[in-house]
Amino acid sequence: MFSLKEYISVKSLEEAYGLLNQNKNNVILGGLLWLKMGNKNYNKGIDLSQLGLDTITETESEVEIGCMATLRQIETSQIINNYFDGILGKSVKNIVGVQFRNCATVGGSVYSRFGFSDILTALLALDSYVELYKGGIIPLEQFVAMPIKKDILIKIIIKKDGCRASYKSHRIASTDFPVLAVCVSRCSASWKVAIGARPNKATLAINAAKLLSQNPTKDDIGAACVEALNEVKFGTNLRGSAEYRSQLAKVLVRRGVEDICK
Repeated sequence: MFSLKEYISVKSLEEAYGLLNQNKNNVILGGLLWLKMGNKNYNKGIDLSQLGLDTITETESEVEIGCMATLRQIETSQIINNYFDGILGKSVKNIVGVQFRNCATVGGSVYSRFGFSDILTALLALDSYVELYKGGIIPLEQFVAMPIKKDILIKIIIKKDGCRASYKSHRIASTDFPVLAVCVSRCSASWKVAIGARPNKATLAINAAKLLSQNPTKDDIGAACVEALNEVKFGTNLRGSAEYRSQLAKVLVRRGVEDICK
């Protein structure tokens, strides 16, 4: 369990950013689900819940998800489920339980780049961006590769570019963390293959995706699966070995591509 010396509900992002950088032990508070599993003493806890950052909206060209939107909101949002074959809702529906998803925020999940994150894997396969208070708008792929530094993730932006997508995961039990997660997308003739819970943070198999044509043959799909195993590093933990994950990846990538080509 963590402890705070002071709790502050901020009135603006400027106030939140100023407080965050006052002291290295000041922390942004989200759903508190992962924070409370640690054992650390923090100086100030900064609450963003009064800033209206919990909305899911759309414009003509984009879907925008506020950092304080919960995973349950993503699961049930009609806006979210109207696009990308509903993969964002599908990616979070098996995370622990409804009570958990009612509290866990998308900002906390994405900003922390958790290695087991389903939602990060799904977002990485789409044309996704993050808006940071000081860092501005940057592609999610770039953000994932950056070291974690003190900033505030305001929202996630997803381009409505007509992508078809498929999300697959393998779990020991339905509400457990994934042993492996895979999300595949196709926009026109351009493919993306994201692999997460490997058990490191999600990454793109860029070279594997390049082997897929608009309507790939079985040989194309097989070659892409083999390249994904060569390109992405897998690790071992209590849920599975690196070898097991590599075999799962081969199957899940193939199934994802086949789903989109149906």
